[in-house]
Amino acid sequence: MIYIGCHLSVTNGYEAMGHQMVDFGGSTFAWFTRNPRGGKSKDVTPEDVKALQNILEEKKFGKLVAHASYTMNLCSANPDTRANGLDMLQKDLEKMEALPGQYYNFHPGSHTGQGPEVGIEQIADGLNKALFPEMQTTVLLETMAGKGSEVGRSFEELKAIIDRVELNDKLGVCFDTCHTWDAGYDIVKDLDGVLDRFDKIIGLDKLKAVHFNDSKNQCGAAKDRHEKLGQGFIGMEAMKRFAMHPAFEGLPFILETPNDDDGYIQEIATVKSWFE
Repeated sequence: MIYIGCHLSVTNGYEAMGHQMVDFGGSTFAWFTRNPRGGKSKDVTPEDVKALQNILEEKKFGKLVAHASYTMNLCSANPDTRANGLDMLQKDLEKMEALPGQYYNFHPGSHTGQGPEVGIEQIADGLNKALFPEMQTTVLLETMAGKGSEVGRSFEELKAIIDRVELNDKLGVCFDTCHTWDAGYDIVKDLDGVLDRFDKIIGLDKLKAVHFNDSKNQCGAAKDRHEKLGQGFIGMEAMKRFAMHPAFEGLPFILETPNDDDGYIQEIATVKSWFE
């Protein structure tokens, strides 16, 4: 049993995404809370949310994994960009409460020359301003590949953010297989070692979701270029071994591979077949 799905468009609403993923054969999905390259957010209605909740319950879906806009940067050297990022985060988290109990994933940010220590402090400051005690959404920090000035390229950097957030029981981690591999963690030859390191630094209890992608790059390339399952440097055997590892049991797996709809349907079927 695995919860597997992909990113869907929210253009036609929440209920439409639920029906589409049922048609795809999946049992979870991701969507962007606003335009991934901009700031526009789609309004939702209580009726639409309720219709999706009915689908999730009837079809026994796993947790859903909403994704923040790529333009949201809590640690930019530009104070206006930081302020805009905080505004997006606060509004997104308020909207997420309409669909309680799901996940909200975001790229921690790029420090744009300030250095990772400053970036970590600024990200934590933004989270401290945005998180609130009664929220039912869990916010996920994504493991990053380490390109440019990205923060979150190491488990230590993610842990440093978590430790600085007051309501860190509201935080978790989304483990991106491509990003983590590109950052230098060898999940092909030493998956157990990587997970042991994650557990010692962050704790496996913080592992909440997976972005399931092969990589166009060799381990440690720090480039972040996703590939279809089995067609990259991670390879299908290692992807299968990863998916079936007990540490990930019950977690939502989100495909972000370079596919069209038919490609996602095929990959969902492939991953499901491993558990039959």
